[in-house]
Amino acid sequence: MFAMVNLLGLGVAMQVWVAAQVQGMVGLTEDGMVLPNWPQGDWAAAARVLAGSAVTGLLGPADQVAGLRAALGPRARAVRHAGEEPGYRLALADLRLPDCAGWSLEPISDAVAGTVRGWRAAYEREVFAMPGPGADAKAARDVARWRGADSHRVLWRGGSPVALTGFNAVLPEVVQVGAVYVPPALRGQGHARLAVGLHLQQARAGGVRRAVLFAASPAAERAYVALGFQAAGRMGLVLFDGAGEAG
Repeated sequence: MFAMVNLLGLGVAMQVWVAAQVQGMVGLTEDGMVLPNWPQGDWAAAARVLAGSAVTGLLGPADQVAGLRAALGPRARAVRHAGEEPGYRLALADLRLPDCAGWSLEPISDAVAGTVRGWRAAYEREVFAMPGPGADAKAARDVARWRGADSHRVLWRGGSPVALTGFNAVLPEVVQVGAVYVPPALRGQGHARLAVGLHLQQARAGGVRRAVLFAASPAAERAYVALGFQAAGRMGLVLFDGAGEAG
């Protein structure tokens, strides 16, 4: 029923199983995240394909994540995080920017890399309840990857870094916004809106036409709607407490 396509040799760290007649697919990243995209999914079949694979979590349309999670059955470890986030999309021609005078958006430099690692670790602890050492290690890997890809930016005001934004995925005409973070003491002042808006403005100047994202909180939703984003479905995310075999 499934054909497996191994994309590792193409520089993409993912294995993909495609259902017969291209009804859908299930992806497995090198980090163990399972990415279903199969509207009429046979989740029992998907679970059999994943048997024996190290799985750290599930990410995809909320109903599909729920179906696959049920099919994978009981596990010998706890779920660290399980939730849904609303999706949004925006045609960048409709981007509504606030007043950006006095603000700047810059790549992650050596001078601010340590601050960004701290922000990222705090995000993992706050949103996903990741233990301290694990959060610090993941933050170090993430920031190194972002700098290598030049995918993330820091918002500056008056010589101080105040927010982080980035693109988790980039295609010629569309980007996925991700890793947006504002330290708790600076929240509620429009920093996330400014950071994301300026980054999308840069992307639009480079030819990108559309953006998508998922909002982690009501405050984030308000910031994105103010930029012109419109609601578009819901995303489910499940993170397991340590890797294990699907079964």
